[in-house]
Amino acid sequence: MSAPLPAFSAYGIELEYAIVDRKTLSIQPAADELLSRMSGKLTSTVTNGATGWSNELVLHQIELKNVIPNPSIESLLQAFQAEIRRANLILESMDARLMPTAMHPWMNPDVETRLWPHDNAEIYSAYDQIFGCRSHGWANLQSMHLNLPFADDREFERLHAAVRMLLPILPALAASSPIAEGGRSGFLDFRMKNYCTHQIKFPSTIGPVIPDTTPSPGAYTEEILAPMYREIAASDTEGILQYEWLNARGVVPRFDRSALEIRVIDTQECAQADLAIAEAVINIVHALYEEAYATLDEQQAVSTEGLANILQACTRDAEEAVIEDAGYLRLMGFPARCCEARELWQHLIAPMRQHQPERPDHMGKIMDVILQQGPLARRILRSLGPDWKRERLKLVYGELCDCLEEGRMFLGLSPSHAPHSSSLPRQ
Repeated sequence: MSAPLPAFSAYGIELEYAIVDRKTLSIQPAADELLSRMSGKLTSTVTNGATGWSNELVLHQIELKNVIPNPSIESLLQAFQAEIRRANLILESMDARLMPTAMHPWMNPDVETRLWPHDNAEIYSAYDQIFGCRSHGWANLQSMHLNLPFADDREFERLHAAVRMLLPILPALAASSPIAEGGRSGFLDFRMKNYCTHQIKFPSTIGPVIPDTTPSPGAYTEEILAPMYREIAASDTEGILQYEWLNARGVVPRFDRSALEIRVIDTQECAQADLAIAEAVINIVHALYEEAYATLDEQQAVSTEGLANILQACTRDAEEAVIEDAGYLRLMGFPARCCEARELWQHLIAPMRQHQPERPDHMGKIMDVILQQGPLARRILRSLGPDWKRERLKLVYGELCDCLEEGRMFLGLSPSHAPHSSSLPRQ
């Protein structure tokens, strides 16, 4: 194994997408066929240079990632967009295409779920037998996983504390799942609403999603991983699931690759938006890591319950969530005792532009869209208006599929049903 990478020296991005029928936009359980056509053989992974595709728990989902940690988030965009177009070109011959966002808008997981039946099928089968995977929290969710490396115990402690502080407000920026089973879910981030309870049968495997403070990898293993394995052992008698990836918290250590993996970010409408959010998260985590607003001790002293309450509010209301925890706001450098989540994000993102004025600002323009027009979930709801008929849903989500294919932001649909054009650069 190569030596662990220092914190903030390189990053890993994983983007999950649904495969849908090209005409009806209903799910298409065809990940195995797509991967086979990409590689010429039945496989669970395909690598193309610095990027790769792999299977997920269910057959209608697939994951795109950079297989080698990259020091520049923005530099991943061209390769990711090329792979999305390559996948869609193959899927076109299968009468299918990729759909972005964090949930399919009308999938019925109880009826339509089909688990991956090939490599590592015993793992997916064990999950299904123990937890029951025919639900939205298992079968109908797509997210971006952001991997941040750490080189030693000290970096782990500081990085874990910094990420823990930011987790609760991530849905305010990234929510993209307001629709479920053909109707409004009541949450801007319904993926996270379901994710927060999908492993609650064994509470030690997920907790309140926000992790408790931990001082070291050794303490994490003893206090979080070991109890998790003990709790599930009676149901997992063959030890199939007793590995670190059973941990379903909002950020989890992947000790096998010396990285923290953030899971509280919905997939967006295009890779540009995903990477802009990733870049913003990295920069703010870095500021927290460097104790720009609060010391490490102060960050670690914040209660898990308080952070979980903020997460619940942002999961429901996204950027309009009201944060009334004055202590939390103080430790995030915010000058008032109460604010909407969007105001806190504007405060946190402002220093990024001051410190990098010479950079091309198209990432900044993407953040402007999100901060001014709301996260993707808000733009989806605005475009749907009062019309929840299947045809209207197909129109909106068909446009989102086009955004993914063409590498552009979703700015909504006009009253005449025509898509708004984006002034942002296409990829």
